[in-house]
Amino acid sequence: MERADASDLLAFLAVARERSFTRAAARLAISQPTLSQIVQALEERLGVRLLNRTTRSVTPTQAGERLLRKIGPKFDEIDVELGALSELRDTPAGTIRLTSTEYAAQAIIMPAMAKIAAYPDIKVQVVIDVGLTNIVEAQYDAGIRPGELVAKDMIAVRVGPDLRMAVVGSPSYFTSRKRPRTPQDLTQHNCVNLHLPTHGGSLYAWEFERNGRDVNVRVDGQFVFNSSGALLHAALQGLGLAYLTEGQVQPFLSSGQLVRVLAEWCPPFSGYHLYYPSRRQSSPAFSLLVDALRYKRR
Repeated sequence: MERADASDLLAFLAVARERSFTRAAARLAISQPTLSQIVQALEERLGVRLLNRTTRSVTPTQAGERLLRKIGPKFDEIDVELGALSELRDTPAGTIRLTSTEYAAQAIIMPAMAKIAAYPDIKVQVVIDVGLTNIVEAQYDAGIRPGELVAKDMIAVRVGPDLRMAVVGSPSYFTSRKRPRTPQDLTQHNCVNLHLPTHGGSLYAWEFERNGRDVNVRVDGQFVFNSSGALLHAALQGLGLAYLTEGQVQPFLSSGQLVRVLAEWCPPFSGYHLYYPSRRQSSPAFSLLVDALRYKRR
C-alpha cells in the first residue's frame, strides 16, 4: 500500500465516523475543501463511491460501510501499539481524548488535572457532549458518564460520589406560580429543556422516583438548550424550571438565588464513572489519568 493511500484512508475514516466533513476536517486540522478533494481522489482511484453526500448529511455507502468495518479496527490497533511505545520512555507521554458532560468536566476532571500537570508530555483533550457518544467509533480513549448509563461491555471506574438530580427555579419564577407537588404538576410549568443530539434530537425526559415508583415526565417550555450551563443560567434568570445535578445548583440554593422543589422525588443514583473498552491497552499515561480520577471515599 502506498503511503498516500494510508493517509487518504485515514481521511475517509475520519469523515465516515464523524458523519461530517466539517467535524472531520477540524479533527485532522486541515481545511474542509482539502479533505473533500482527498476523499474524492480516493474514490476515483478505487473506482467506487464511498460516501453519500447531501446538503445536510454525510453517510457511508455500502462499500464505505464495508471499508469502515474492515480497516477501521486495524488502524485503531496501530494507534494503540504506537501509544504503547510510550512505556519505553523514561516519563509517561501521549495524548488522551475524553468525552464528558459539562458538569463532570468541571467537578471531576478539572480538580484531578493538577496531578497530570506534573507530566508535561501527557496531553488531555476533553470534548463536552451531552449525548451518549460511541467512544469506539469516535476514537475517544474514554468517557465520563453516570454509572447507570455505561454499557456493560465497558470497563468502568468510579470517579465521583453518588448523584442526585434537582428541580430548581428562581424565587421570581414562583411569585406568580404554585410550586409543583408531584412530577405531573410540571406539565403546568414553563420548563427549560435539554436537547439530546444522540437521541434523534429528542428532549430529555425528567426522571423521578419515590417509594419504588418511577415517573418520567415529558415537560414543555419556551426554551431548549444543549448545555447544562445554559439551563442553569436560564433558571437563575427566572425563565423557567431546570432539572440539573444537585452539586451544580447547591451554591445557588445556599445563596437563595434558586429554590428547590420535588426533592423527595429525586433519590441518589450511581455517580460518574470513567469508562473505556476492555480491549484497550493501558499506557502509563492513561494509567496515571485513571489513578488521578479514581474516586476515593472519605
